[in-house]
Amino acid sequence: MVQSSAQDVDRYLAEAPEARREALTRLRALCREELTGFREVMAYGMPAYEREGKGEIAFADQKQYISFHLLRTDVRDAFADRLASHDMGKGCLRFRRPQKIDFELVRDLLRATAATPGAPC
Repeated sequence: MVQSSAQDVDRYLAEAPEARREALTRLRALCREELTGFREVMAYGMPAYEREGKGEIAFADQKQYISFHLLRTDVRDAFADRLASHDMGKGCLRFRRPQKIDFELVRDLLRATAATPGAPC
């Protein structure tokens, strides 16, 4: 999918390949559950979660993987040990197979993000 033109997250998920839709839907459910006070939007063609108008979390269905964007360096730094064994770019955690998504790690990252305000990178 790379960058979707979907106007909302429901349409984004409906467009996702069936093999990845369940994992993407689960990521959305975790975000909605853990990120209280955040607003769900579409930004840069992917679902994103904003607090006070600033995106702190996003996820996307990419060609080769599912990406989870953790846009807070303070949270990434706090989880450096747990993130070290994962495929991670500057702010993007990549899961090459939906079955390999570490949902417990994602939940912990979301909780840490929600716990305190911080500046996205």
